[in-house]
Amino acid sequence: MKPVRSGASGARTAAALVLMAMASLSAAHAQGAGPVVRIAQGELRGATKPGVETFKGIPFAKPPVGSLRWRAPEPAGSWSGVRDATVASPACVQSGELAFARKQSEDCLYLNVWRPAGVKAGAKLPVMVWIHGGGFVRGTGSAPQYDGSHVARRGVIQVTINYRLGRLGFFAHPALTAENPGGPLGNYGLLDQIAGLKWVKANIAAFGGDAAKVTIFGESAGGMAVNDLMVSPLARGLFSKAIAQSSGGRMPPLPIRGAAKLTAEGIGLSVATRLGVTGEGQEALNALRALPPEKFTVDSGRSFNGEIRSVPAAPMIDGVVLAESPIAAFEGGREAKVPYIIGANSFEASLVPEATENPEAVLARTGAREKIVAVYGGDPKRASQNFTTETMMVEPARNLARLHARNGQPTWFYHFSFVPPAWRAMYPGLPHAGEIPYVFNTIQDYETTIEYGRAPPATPEDLPIAQSAISYWTAFAKTANPGKAGGPQWPRYNPAAEELLEFGMGGPKVVRDFHKASLDLVEQLSTATGDK
Repeated sequence: MKPVRSGASGARTAAALVLMAMASLSAAHAQGAGPVVRIAQGELRGATKPGVETFKGIPFAKPPVGSLRWRAPEPAGSWSGVRDATVASPACVQSGELAFARKQSEDCLYLNVWRPAGVKAGAKLPVMVWIHGGGFVRGTGSAPQYDGSHVARRGVIQVTINYRLGRLGFFAHPALTAENPGGPLGNYGLLDQIAGLKWVKANIAAFGGDAAKVTIFGESAGGMAVNDLMVSPLARGLFSKAIAQSSGGRMPPLPIRGAAKLTAEGIGLSVATRLGVTGEGQEALNALRALPPEKFTVDSGRSFNGEIRSVPAAPMIDGVVLAESPIAAFEGGREAKVPYIIGANSFEASLVPEATENPEAVLARTGAREKIVAVYGGDPKRASQNFTTETMMVEPARNLARLHARNGQPTWFYHFSFVPPAWRAMYPGLPHAGEIPYVFNTIQDYETTIEYGRAPPATPEDLPIAQSAISYWTAFAKTANPGKAGGPQWPRYNPAAEELLEFGMGGPKVVRDFHKASLDLVEQLSTATGDK
């Protein structure tokens, strides 16, 4: 019986040791065992995972609530003690449920930081600041596909930011103009992004980052915001490189007011009337600020208050944040003189179901059906899809690349056409936002959520594309030149040769005169209709 008693005693001893270890870990967690960073506002305690340290939910501005709704963001206050920075903040108020961010709040101006483990203040690592997409009406910097772990493991600090969305972020009204006649007006979401960049400039050194080596990058609405920041006087000096993914480029922002048929103030008055608020004075503005924030959400269909989103919540020309459209500024050589990457995907028409479901209607509206069908190979459905893709995203990207290069600035152009194996039966190309889990290399981590669906689990075909994309992107952040970090040498864009890097089925390759015939036709039709 003695061996039995001895074994039982040994088991009890082992169990006790496990419990003691668990208690010790719990106590360490309770006391805070993560890395601590001191910034201007106070101390932050983050979390550690293999090779990476994270700091989440860091306030970069005061909550834009109450009387601060529709005002430029004010600097966040300080705190005493050590602030927990292990949990992301709520997303900004928006319609629809987010699988990755069910918590929403008007108090949402927070950011997240990923850095290589063990990095100390003053290390001067390059920094990448991500601006999420979502049509300026949804999204969050804390979405899982934007996880910065793989970027950080490559020696780059990544930051993601939230910004106000919908009519809370982009809204004009005569009472707001009267309240702040000198501006800025309307572009509160862009002002949030600028405030985030100012926070990075002031604080990133504490995390080991170099405030002089900041790359802004974003997709869809985030890519549009990158182009807006490229031309905003308020953003000058806050970044040294830029990447615009699927950013469009020909749709001009609306003016705040004036003789135009459609103005931002006119839209604001219409929105207010639908919400039961009339008048143009302070009383109306007080009433609007007293309404619940969900009244101002806008989705791709209808908002909670029934407003049709045919009139978007988006950046506008206010004379301070934006004095002109990005294309006008690029044409005049007034954009930021920084290295620039721009490009798009091969099935951006995923945003426009009509392009697939009713191709003849799409083609008929162009007034050039036969030319379009011919240049895209003869099939009307594919012609409708490809024409929509190139009109929305690819040709505008080529145009901005041409202009920036002609202004003497280092420019690189890309096209993402690789389609995950599980999607090849569903899509004729890579849908809008489909490049994101490759750029962040998050496709290898889990079935990551993207803006308009879910990316399938990674396969052996996916991983090399992701390795290439993140390698080029981080090399650009480090050296201002993507070089050959992820495969072939990515040549600078030259309007005479029009070379781009295509991330395709066989891996990245350099292509000269990419889709020249169809893009030239799209350019001709776009400029003929005055779509600048």
